[in-house]
Amino acid sequence: MAFNVHIAMTWILFLALFPMAFIWLRRAWRIAINKDFSEVALKHGESPANPEKYAPYEAVINLVAGSVALAVIGGVLAGELAYDSWIAIAGSTIWCKIFLSFALSRQAHPMNLPGFMQRRISLRPQPPAAERDDK
Repeated sequence: MAFNVHIAMTWILFLALFPMAFIWLRRAWRIAINKDFSEVALKHGESPANPEKYAPYEAVINLVAGSVALAVIGGVLAGELAYDSWIAIAGSTIWCKIFLSFALSRQAHPMNLPGFMQRRISLRPQPPAAERDDK
């Protein structure tokens, strides 16, 4: 068996699953059991104004991702998962975790737009300019 880039990338992905699973399961434990909301829906390292509102979602995202990563590790070590299967499961899990955590953090932090832009994007219907009494 010759060592090439393909084998190196496979080993890097497999070995990276160990710390990822640990970190994701530790975050789920901290959020769900210890009620530590310091890592919930972070945006630029800052928690939202009400992190306890988004904590269950973040805990579930981390718990599912960590559990799937642990199952993949177990399946590979036991020889139960074929190469294509565990690569697909691991890659999909990593990307889904990243996208879902990103979407949750953006949902938790409202957009800070200038006033004129905020009125333009507002979901509430605005009366036409002629009918407004902005005197």
